[in-house]
Amino acid sequence: NNEIYTDDAMALPIRPVIEEKYGSDFEALSLTSWNSQHILSYNEKRILKNGMFVEPSFPEMFSLNLIEGSKANVLKNPNSIVISESTAKTLFGAGQAFGKTIRFDAISDLQISGVFKDFPKNSSFSNVQTFIPWEHYLSSQEWVKNSLDNWDNHSFQLFAQLKEGSNFETTSLKIKDIEKAHDPNTNPEIFLFPMSKWHLYSDFENGVITGGRIQYVWLFGLIGIFVLILACINFMNLSTARSEKRAKEVGIRKTIGSLRSQLIAQFLSESFLVVLISLTLALALVLLSQDWFNEIAGKNLSIPWNSPIFWVSILSFAIFTGLLAGSYPAFYLSSFKPLKVLKGTFKAGRLAALPRQILVTLQFTVSISLIIGTIVVFQQIEHAKNRSVGYDRDGMIQFFSNEELLNKQDILRNDLLKTGAIEEVTHSSGPVTNIWSNQTGFDWEGKDPALNAAFAFSATSHEYGKTVGWEILEGRDFSRSFSTDTSALILNEAAVKLIGMEDIVGKTIQYSGEPHQVIGVIKNMVMESPWKPIKPTIFNVDPGWINVHTIKLKSGMPVQNALTSVEQVFKKHSPSSPFAYEFVDEKFEKKFRSEERIGKLASVFAFLAILISCLGLFGLSAFVAEQRTKEIGIRKVLGASVTNLWAMQSKGFIVLVFWSCLIATPLAWHFLDGWLADYDYRIELSWSTFLIAGGLACVVTLLTVSFQSIKAALMNPVESLKTE
Repeated sequence: NNEIYTDDAMALPIRPVIEEKYGSDFEALSLTSWNSQHILSYNEKRILKNGMFVEPSFPEMFSLNLIEGSKANVLKNPNSIVISESTAKTLFGAGQAFGKTIRFDAISDLQISGVFKDFPKNSSFSNVQTFIPWEHYLSSQEWVKNSLDNWDNHSFQLFAQLKEGSNFETTSLKIKDIEKAHDPNTNPEIFLFPMSKWHLYSDFENGVITGGRIQYVWLFGLIGIFVLILACINFMNLSTARSEKRAKEVGIRKTIGSLRSQLIAQFLSESFLVVLISLTLALALVLLSQDWFNEIAGKNLSIPWNSPIFWVSILSFAIFTGLLAGSYPAFYLSSFKPLKVLKGTFKAGRLAALPRQILVTLQFTVSISLIIGTIVVFQQIEHAKNRSVGYDRDGMIQFFSNEELLNKQDILRNDLLKTGAIEEVTHSSGPVTNIWSNQTGFDWEGKDPALNAAFAFSATSHEYGKTVGWEILEGRDFSRSFSTDTSALILNEAAVKLIGMEDIVGKTIQYSGEPHQVIGVIKNMVMESPWKPIKPTIFNVDPGWINVHTIKLKSGMPVQNALTSVEQVFKKHSPSSPFAYEFVDEKFEKKFRSEERIGKLASVFAFLAILISCLGLFGLSAFVAEQRTKEIGIRKVLGASVTNLWAMQSKGFIVLVFWSCLIATPLAWHFLDGWLADYDYRIELSWSTFLIAGGLACVVTLLTVSFQSIKAALMNPVESLKTE
């Protein structure tokens, strides 16, 4: 559709062509299936574990850490299997796993040829628990064998390891046009994608890398630096604010011979001492909050106590922080003239407070920006959650099919309906919450010959619409009353718009040369990302292409009772498999986890920024109130009220926050508009968000400075003036 789509799904014939023509550039190649669920049985134990079918070169290529077996031989026998250490413990306890035979997917007996150490959490293969020989995949799955020379079926992964000395860019250019000769309509290009970019640089737009998770690494790294700068600003502000109290100390030390460099060293050492104490407390806080943070961030981070790099890094950072926070106070305090100080004629000067005012403004600019960002992130999440999904998720569960359930769809449905615990059940090629197949090869009357449109494609049973509760806009739903519905199609709104045909119900669409009649049009369903436009999607009835079973539980019936009834039927037809299901609404909620994680982390940083800013403001307001004690006493004697005095002291800080709002607004607008640009389904930035953030900052400021202001205003003027 005049756009470049990037994916890592490959056709099987690509592998032998690469090996034949460009094998000299590669150390190894390995075709693999996608990571999917499998049933492993040993005696009475039955467990579900994720696994991949891989070629024998895979273990060596990925440096598989084998506890039992050898990399060179573990996958050479088609009837073997390699399992993870945790899987071995689940099946055999403390006993040896090597050489034992387990039942695989209730159809094959495979001998364990190796046990590997579980991949770490930060690996792309962290949830892969088994590896099965590729030859077993070919012999047990007819559709895989039929795909060996099929250039249109992109259903596999291909991993490659370059030879030492091979040039990455040159090799990638060599293989670029391999598929083009076999699929000229879509003009596909193959390219190598380095492992170093899999996780952090995985977003493509029109064929170009646009970033990925690296953006969040930089985002939170910068926010962390800003929060640290806020703390440094506090140290500078409070150090310079107390300059008059330390002026005599500086004057006396200079009089008895102290050099300015010695004074600078003293003040910097004070800064480093504070930083050292802070570092110790920080490590303790990180240790205490580690589990909580991992839960929010969705990670499994730990402190690398034994890593020299870790200690060098944090000590370097601590030294940098000490210099950043202590340099300005050190140079400022050491510059005092001893003659003026000791004669009592030293005054900080009319502009002495200006640097502190600038720093306070910078503090609240960062804080307000973070408040705005947090509000916008949560608004965007709620916006997507409130989006109409086009089907009813409530009370709907889904579970994967298996070998024991093949060709049992009708029997399974009838037995489930007899329980009285469900309203309807359907079977499909993919889950309601995802698109597992994209197809080309469609043709229709009036189609532009240059257009080779790709449609999301889902094969279903007749009851799919009734089970998920989709909304028919035109025509009718699939029905067993019409024998011709096995060749009928139902389209979503996006598909109708792409085809561009008016009154499409009743019209014919050619698919792979076969005619199919359109019988209905449904409202768009959000099956993939809630942030992206809906893909043009086509549904058909195909009982031979079933991967997922979806059940609508009876409303008004206790969920646990309904699930028990469903499980009994499931066990009857699939006794070797555990009943592993998931609620569709919970699966849909997982689509928001990344953004919710960003929102939570942003709110934590915003809270820290505000807290640090308020601590500094509290200290400054206490210092200002102390400086103006006598002035406040005189004003009270002359009749000023507590309210007048409070307003007088608070006004200066509110003005600074006002300037912070003016600076933060365009900055936040620029960065947040860029962040929202990554989402096709997004909110529009509203001025109310910025007003709320500014108002919140003003309220927090007033609450912070009011304690000291009111305390000073309530002081008895006799106490403040008696020394005069």
